[in-house]
Amino acid sequence: MNLRPDMAYFQQCFHELVNTPSPVGYYREFNPVLVRYAESFGYSLTFDRRGTPYIMLDGEDNSKTVMIGAHSDTVGFVVRRVDADGKIRVRQLGGINFASVEGETVTIHTRDGHSHTGLFACQSHSVHVFDDAKTLERNENTVMILLDQKVSSKEQVYALGIRNGDPISVEPRDEVTPNGYLKSRFIDNKAAVAACFTMLKYFADTGRKPQYRTILAFPYTEEIGFGGTYVPKEVSEYVAIDIGLIGPDQEGDEYKVSICAKDNAAPYDYDLTSRLMDYAEKAGCDYAVDIFYRYGTDGNAAVRAGNDLRAAAFGMAVYCSHGRERTHMTGLENTVKLLLAYVMDL
Repeated sequence: MNLRPDMAYFQQCFHELVNTPSPVGYYREFNPVLVRYAESFGYSLTFDRRGTPYIMLDGEDNSKTVMIGAHSDTVGFVVRRVDADGKIRVRQLGGINFASVEGETVTIHTRDGHSHTGLFACQSHSVHVFDDAKTLERNENTVMILLDQKVSSKEQVYALGIRNGDPISVEPRDEVTPNGYLKSRFIDNKAAVAACFTMLKYFADTGRKPQYRTILAFPYTEEIGFGGTYVPKEVSEYVAIDIGLIGPDQEGDEYKVSICAKDNAAPYDYDLTSRLMDYAEKAGCDYAVDIFYRYGTDGNAAVRAGNDLRAAAFGMAVYCSHGRERTHMTGLENTVKLLLAYVMDL
């Protein structure tokens, strides 16, 4: 079947989503954006007690319910403490590659609704000053945030409303090159969220609808391992849309959609994964099937939590995962096409 998702819409959607911060557990800014996108297609969002948003789509046959999980959270940090000289120390949220964040602009989101930017730096920040500037391991004990404010004490930082536990996001710096390469932080997993809304755009443009009742879920705790732990009892299949990986053990690349056969926890459901491969063939997707052993998704998180369902996972393969990532619009289009093929049960 010749599926033609609107990838110009995808780019516009991704740009807004990736520039709206949502580090693990922080949904205050992102949820209103999701509400607006859902309402633009005539849908409303519901929320569970953890702040997870859901969109319910009626199907041609509502006797079966499936769930698409596209986690909204990104890796990030929280304020660990403020030192006496006003420098801010952090704890990580998710599997941060500290070296990739050094020198980047970060934003602290305070509980009183303000935001304060700063520079993410190593304490041995200059090769002209410190003997170990090149060799010191970058970790939670050796990095700091220098606020973009003239502060020199803990009290001055507190006066800005900053407190321990405040979430910290990293500037995404997204761009699409003229020949189609998307470079940005948080392709994991804002691209999957954008893919879901591109699917809704396809349904609005074509008058098509899912084959079965479909719930879109956008959890905020995938990066710490339990975004998919709550699933409504009527859901029989959970398909996670997440990044694929590129490396010596993988056949995937930036131009294909990657189907994950096994992650660090367990193999994904054999029959459902086989169906995804069949859908990819029918939709004309260039795809790869791979195993990712330093990786997990909300699909297997849902299984580990004891939910009675089948799980599978697929998505766009990226370079530099959990850093400033790169993929290609061709791989993103293949991901949206496979999502459509699965939801419409081609």
